[in-house]
Formats: sequence, structure tokens, C-alpha cells
Amino acid sequence: MSGTTLTTAELDPERRRVLFRAWHRGTREMDLIMGGFADAHLIGFSEQELRDFVHVSDATDQDLMSWIVGSVPVKPDFDTPMFHRIKAFHNHHTPIHRE
Repeated sequence: MSGTTLTTAELDPERRRVLFRAWHRGTREMDLIMGGFADAHLIGFSEQELRDFVHVSDATDQDLMSWIVGSVPVKPDFDTPMFHRIKAFHNHHTPIHRE
């Protein structure tokens, strides 16, 4: 099970490939972050936004997670509006845990 809420019938072949990749990154945490973002936005992406998402997706899971949680600075090549959209989406959709 991928976790996606989209059906492939809703997507062209390129977006299907991007969605699959977003949900099958290698770590479950990044599957949830990138896959959840793709579920919410992929259908409405312009062609440029799709390319921008693919570019951010080219970063390793370790780098993306470090950038999203702010433990290391984002590499300039990935410090893009799309990365910031993904980070904001994650921060908005992640419950706050209190002890």
C-alpha cells in the first residue's frame, strides 16, 4: 500500500511516475512528507511546478529531512519556493506533540 489518496486514473503518465516516486522514497517519513504533499497538490501543478517538485525530489531523504526540520541549512540549489511549500505543508499538517 502506498498511502496515496489519488487514483492513477486522475493523472497523466508523468504525474503517475512522480506520485509513485513521492510515495516510494526509501524512508517512511519522507514517503509521508513528499507523498502527502503530492497527493494534495500534484493534480493542480503547472508544468513548471511539476519540474520544480521533481527537482526537490532529487535530493536525498537525509538532506530533505534535515532541511525540513531545520537542523542544517538548505543547499542553495534546493532553497526554492517549491521546497518552502513542501516544508510549510509538512509543518502545517504535522501534529504538535506535547509531553
